[in-house]
Amino acid sequence: MAGRAARALPTLPDYLRSGLDLVFVGINPGFWPAFTSSRLSAQVRRGLGVEVLRPEHDGALLRLGIGFTDVVKRASANAAELEVADFQKWAPQLLRKIRRLSPRVACFHGLTAYRPFLALALGVGDRAPSLGAQPEMVGATRLFVVPNPSPANAHFTLADQTTWYDRLADFITTPSPAS
Repeated sequence: MAGRAARALPTLPDYLRSGLDLVFVGINPGFWPAFTSSRLSAQVRRGLGVEVLRPEHDGALLRLGIGFTDVVKRASANAAELEVADFQKWAPQLLRKIRRLSPRVACFHGLTAYRPFLALALGVGDRAPSLGAQPEMVGATRLFVVPNPSPANAHFTLADQTTWYDRLADFITTPSPAS
């Protein structure tokens, strides 16, 4: 489309409300999930104790206290296509959402999602985060990072992923130090 502005691609809706136990935070929507308007269309979510999750379950998980959002709301083929400007624009908006809705836990899918949020939204640039519980909090919301469940993340096996989701479940049920 030379000479014309490219048409904006669709993104995924947030599934959020006040009082959630858990909000999963992806880095950004992929093209296929954005096209189908479903976070669950590309793969079965592992470790949630449910045999099969289908696209129609996206919003239904809110009833179970589980929400979804992203650090960046721009769809792309992969996270490598994101630019610093995307994180500068979207990370502060995510921080406002978390502050306003105050879920018990915000769980980031991968360090690639959490690092820019930590630096650009929380202003912490002097710490290299690792997987698991994070020392930072957003109000009363505790932060946790699991390996990115994307099939493109070949660094973690299904057993590794399951172990991290088990740790997340333990983290959710452990009282907050502020409690």
